[in-house]
Amino acid sequence: MRLLDNLLGKKSMKDAQDVPDALEAMSPDPTRSEDAAPDPTTAASDADGLPGEAPAEDRSRVLADAIIEQLRTVFDPEIPVNIYELGLIYDVDVDADGAARIRMTLTTPMCPAAEELPPEVESKARAVEGITSVQLDLVWEPPWSPDRMSESARLELGML
Repeated sequence: MRLLDNLLGKKSMKDAQDVPDALEAMSPDPTRSEDAAPDPTTAASDADGLPGEAPAEDRSRVLADAIIEQLRTVFDPEIPVNIYELGLIYDVDVDADGAARIRMTLTTPMCPAAEELPPEVESKARAVEGITSVQLDLVWEPPWSPDRMSESARLELGML
């Protein structure tokens, strides 16, 4: 206790009993904004010189990742695997202004879900906070093949 008293400048046992209260007062309060962990999309950065803003590249990556997470909730009605794991999403790019460009395909040009999937993809991407616009490009080159599926999709469909 004497070592603790010396470290904290306490001279008596009564003062030492106040140590837990003092330590609690020194602990960060997660409800106070100045103590909260920084948000990667708004953290201060010297890279672009804008206080309170993450570098454009980091912000773009965070937004693209958020779109991908949303796209993992979109399923082809005939296949019990999400379209991202199926390999139907070729690219998700987001620029510094929050404009997203998504390149996707379908399993075949005559896919019965052709009317449903592209609008759902666009809607899910638009729902991501920070996205200002979405350009969806439905492409056929390169053509989709089962080789584009993730290992988890192949496992789910019994193809491993």
